[in-house]
This record gives sequence, structure tokens and C-alpha cells, in this order.
Amino acid sequence: MKELVFEVTQEADGGFVAESLGEGVITQADTWDELRENVREATEAYFFDSTPPERIRLHLIRDEILAVG
Repeated sequence: MKELVFEVTQEADGGFVAESLGEGVITQADTWDELRENVREATEAYFFDSTPPERIRLHLIRDEILAVG
């Protein structure tokens, strides 16, 4: 596997949740820097007995609701 993609959402409290697409890797953190480290650690743990991906992509999904008028 060349790349493992994580869909990242920001929670109402400001923290982040990252879930990999196609694999069962999920982690969370309070800050973006923490999330980056947690994603690396979770990926290493998930692939401990197999070949890990060459790279990890974090894809931030952000919903924003704007009032009109």
C-alpha cells in the first residue's frame, strides 16, 4: 500500500477525529499536531505485523453553516 488516507473531522469542542478509509484505524486528539502524532502511532500499531503504507494523507472535512440575511 502506497498511501493510507484518513478522513479528519473537527469536533464541536475543537478536537479532531481521524478515521482511515479502507482500514480499521481510528484515533483522536485535541490539537492538529497531536493528531499527526497519534495517526502515525495508530498506523504503526495497526500494521505491526505487516508492511505499513509508504505515506499517510490527512484529509480534513469541515462543515460550516452560515446564517443568511
